[in-house]
Amino acid sequence: MAVTILIADDEPNQLELLSYNLEQAGFVVLQAMDGHDALRQIEEHHPDLVILDWMMPHMSGIELCRALRSRADTKLLPVIILSARGEEGDRTLGLDTGADDYMSKPFSPRELVSRVKALLRRSRPALMNDTLEFEDLQLFPSRMEVHRAGQMVPLGPKEFRLLSILIERPGQVFSRAQLLDLVWGHGVYVEERTVDVHLSRLRKAINKPDGRAEMPNLIRTVRGSGYALRAPH
Repeated sequence: MAVTILIADDEPNQLELLSYNLEQAGFVVLQAMDGHDALRQIEEHHPDLVILDWMMPHMSGIELCRALRSRADTKLLPVIILSARGEEGDRTLGLDTGADDYMSKPFSPRELVSRVKALLRRSRPALMNDTLEFEDLQLFPSRMEVHRAGQMVPLGPKEFRLLSILIERPGQVFSRAQLLDLVWGHGVYVEERTVDVHLSRLRKAINKPDGRAEMPNLIRTVRGSGYALRAPH
């Protein structure tokens, strides 16, 4: 499964250099030259990680990072801040704003690629592995396949996406609003009941993979909060 990274930097040479090195490492790269364009592309393309230059026109990387952290659909999006400001206070500010990593210029493109891979391994392990497992459930991102106890489970695109989100962070409770934003996209009007309908289909599919014997329920409803992937009691 291709991993998409958005780079936002108003220096064309820097943008091209970083894009080239990330593409050579196997990533799909999107480019933006200001904060507003970066936010538009994030909403439209849902990248897996963003790299933001601190100083950009219209909206700085710090302002954009704050905006991303304030929204349900991008709250957990991995963010790396780049800056020519190397003072300890600037680094602290960048991290306190919500960035996952901070790199002072100048730096080697090779180091950036290493930081990107390390951050993805920590925050989005499903993207860096061909198999993600929970109990007797297996999800294969690159093949868009799900198996339960060795049996293939046919899922629709929305159900697969919902399960991908839940299995990446077992135990974490996701509200209906969060799942709507993460699966259907921010700003798309869909009733919250739609989440219940698709999760009901997902439950039925993974709990009865052969259509007959029912297996222990792994998707738990947390009353008043949302849904989580948890081991059966």
